[in-house]
Amino acid sequence: MSIDVREVTESDAPQWRGLYAGYRDFYHLPEDADAVETTWRWVSQREHGMIGLVAVAEADGSLLGLANLRRFARPSFAATGLYLDDLFTAPSARRRGVAGSLLRAARERAAAEGANVVRWITAADNTTARSLYDQVATATSWVTYDMKPDLE
Repeated sequence: MSIDVREVTESDAPQWRGLYAGYRDFYHLPEDADAVETTWRWVSQREHGMIGLVAVAEADGSLLGLANLRRFARPSFAATGLYLDDLFTAPSARRRGVAGSLLRAARERAAAEGANVVRWITAADNTTARSLYDQVATATSWVTYDMKPDLE
């Protein structure tokens, strides 16, 4: 299968929304059309430093996967990095090189922008994806925490 990776365009919106809804479902997030729409706006309008990439089947132009990246500062290194927030491959296109193509495009984008890392997190039990990640990146020893803001 020939795959082209490029930035999202407005005409990608319907297929992108379907892929992103699939991503949310994969991670057992509730259906939320507002979250999908907000994320589409951020990615398509490049808000918050977001960059939306899509993997496209060259044969018919269908979207096979997506990667949502954003720039972040790395003060300890006086450098910037790209953070891969979301990576998803359509179930019908899995194990055909889509995720690898998106990761290569993220790496190339980071190099072109002078970033010194592409970073992401994944679920510990996401063994299928991790088998690919272990081939292209180094797992770190860092532990992730989430702290809710004080709303009082």
